[in-house]
Amino acid sequence: MVTKLLHTRMRVNDIERTVQFYEQALGLKVSRRHTSPRGAQLVFLATPNSDEEIELCQLPNSASVQVQPDLMHLAFAVTDLKAFAAGLEKKGYKLSDGPTATGSGSLIAFIDAPEGYEVELIQK
Repeated sequence: MVTKLLHTRMRVNDIERTVQFYEQALGLKVSRRHTSPRGAQLVFLATPNSDEEIELCQLPNSASVQVQPDLMHLAFAVTDLKAFAAGLEKKGYKLSDGPTATGSGSLIAFIDAPEGYEVELIQK
């Protein structure tokens, strides 16, 4: 029986560029780094108020990552989406979509991470 979701892995082309995005744009923190037995560079990012981590993986000598549009996304809660978006702009990051009001009364927006992975921002 499954008891808990521990992490979600995303393969990336440039692990340092991707780590920089998640640290600077979203304020996530690196919890650990190591090299796997297969030689993959792994970085785990801690997510606020959650036990689940994001695992970034860069495989040596592998094909380039090509993320298809709308393949998957990560979603993060924010308290004030407009203020968060303004902070992103000051750091040089722009929303790729939104803010948009939903039928449930939430406000959502998206920002693109490296390789084209989408990040959804949700203000409930």
